Amino acid sequence: MKLKSLWLSLLSLVIVFFLVGCSPEASTSEARKTGDGKIKVTFWHAMNGTPGDLIKSMVDKYNASQSKYFVEASYQGTYEEALTKLKAVGGTKEAPTIMQAQEIATKYMIDSGFVQPVQDFIDKDNYDLSKLEENILGYYQVNGKLYSMPFNTSNSILFYNKDKFKAAGLDPENPPTTYAEIREAAKKLTNSNDKGFSLVIYGWFVEQLLANQGADMVDHGNGRDALATKSLLDSKQSLEIFKWLDDMNKDGSIGNYGRKFDDVRAAFRSGKVAMFLDSTAGTPGNVKDVPFQVGTAFMPSPDGKNNGVIVGGASLWIMNSVAEEEKEGAWDFMKFMTQPETQAEWAAGTGYFPITKAAYDQQVLKDTYAKYPQFTTAVKQLQQTKLSSATKGALISVFPEARLEVATAIERVYKGEDPQKVVDELNKKVTGLIEENNKVSQK
Repeated sequence: MKLKSLWLSLLSLVIVFFLVGCSPEASTSEARKTGDGKIKVTFWHAMNGTPGDLIKSMVDKYNASQSKYFVEASYQGTYEEALTKLKAVGGTKEAPTIMQAQEIATKYMIDSGFVQPVQDFIDKDNYDLSKLEENILGYYQVNGKLYSMPFNTSNSILFYNKDKFKAAGLDPENPPTTYAEIREAAKKLTNSNDKGFSLVIYGWFVEQLLANQGADMVDHGNGRDALATKSLLDSKQSLEIFKWLDDMNKDGSIGNYGRKFDDVRAAFRSGKVAMFLDSTAGTPGNVKDVPFQVGTAFMPSPDGKNNGVIVGGASLWIMNSVAEEEKEGAWDFMKFMTQPETQAEWAAGTGYFPITKAAYDQQVLKDTYAKYPQFTTAVKQLQQTKLSSATKGALISVFPEARLEVATAIERVYKGEDPQKVVDELNKKVTGLIEENNKVSQK
């Protein structure tokens, strides 16, 4: 009986090991392949329109350039929608090989357990990171390690209508650089039909304006020296921003076009707004095929001095639950995407700036910048940025929720609420989000 019991126990163990080995999460050693035997690299992205078309073109070129891998690009909706889909399959064999994730998802992605740092492939391949822009790497490097490969990178700049400047008696070649100067110019540019200034109601712009003042958004070096424990959105620099918006709202020189980029861009392009802050990703649409001359300038600050800005956009992540052959294919594709030729084509077509320094020597980008010098403003602003905890950007897992709170705070100011009260309550809410997340993640 004892011998029979022993055999039954051994058989049970064999069955358990078999079942575990056959579970979807554990079956990651077999690479997905195409019908003709190529290793399939699935690439989830959040780019539509012209950027989406360019991604397809670059993927097609990569697939034609070699015969071992086949990249299958798949649009997954907005950044938020794509990340929600990843959360459902992350850590399983159903995960994509490569995931494009927004910059503010960086800490979430690192903590998720879904990813393999690209630093592993960089070290193995002796890949030279010095060929990439230091101020872009500064955002995505955490504790000296690059977890994802920067891809579509942007920052925020001021766009303005030169024709309206001339008509209002303002110098179109000398745009405003301070909050006060923007307010005074906006008052001159405002009439019964048009507004002098606007910005989409989006937390990213407050982050940029804080960074340009050298101010962190959260404690512990913006969450880069240690885990962030509280918000710093009640700082004097933050209050300066909300008071500035409040002042322009009260004198009627700022236009409120809501939370959608397309709405404020449409207002600018139709001449309803004379100045506005926008992502460099909007540059092509803002300067091409508009019936007036467009100027661009650095982000403003209270005193006109610039510490620099934080990069926006997204980066590419390799999932750790897929086959090793797929990971190698993902890395090979990433190297192709960072080539000067590829980066120049991407930057010329989208307004995002290159992550690779040598891309600026490519003729297609030289021609674009010569025809549309407005593209170069963001590049200069990036390259003149002083890397600090402020300009590297905050690292918090609740960034999407924090941005929504900032947007709501802006709307409250536009409704006439006191900026000091709004800032104080905003700070409490974001601190609460951070504290609650820390409690959950540390359990």
